[in-house]
Amino acid sequence: MNREIKNIAVLEPSQIVFEGLSNVLSKSGQQFHLLRTDDLNEIQNLAALGKLELAIINPSQIQNKNKEFLSAKKNHPGIVWIALIYNFFDQQLLSLFDKVINITDSGESIAEQIKNLSNSEIHNNDVEHEQLSEREIDVLKLIVKGFSNKEVADNLNISIHTVISHRKNISQKTGIKSQSGLTIYAISNKIILIEDFAK
Repeated sequence: MNREIKNIAVLEPSQIVFEGLSNVLSKSGQQFHLLRTDDLNEIQNLAALGKLELAIINPSQIQNKNKEFLSAKKNHPGIVWIALIYNFFDQQLLSLFDKVINITDSGESIAEQIKNLSNSEIHNNDVEHEQLSEREIDVLKLIVKGFSNKEVADNLNISIHTVISHRKNISQKTGIKSQSGLTIYAISNKIILIEDFAK
């Protein structure tokens, strides 16, 4: 069965890694068209032409460019942004991506993860979620800062049971359970600013 071709921009300085990824994806049974790029601007140019569904990026290529990367994500919400990692990277940097793939995963696993990614899986959550209450936003801000349930409860003068209830509501409304996912949600919905988070 023929599937639609997915255009994927790849921002990866290593020719060997790029060729390995190309080889893995060519064996997946899905038609992918990989476009090797030199920088984030080139990815944005391809996105502006409407010729891109996915962007796979070595996180080292956006280190110290968080604002530029978040701006690219905001300007091109239809793209799924994937980190391809084979080194240690700061969790805060990785939390900016929609998905993280490790180069040590099997070829089949990498191909399957990319094949299963669709814009609706990642981005429909942003459109279809219920509005968070003011108190849930207060709880979310503290969760993103890494506070435990007890610390959130102490900070907001509420019980731990109430914090757990708010956390459950936040997960149900956003469709996101992980702290890194909630961080991306909070940044993209301007609940927190990346500058505040970096402090």
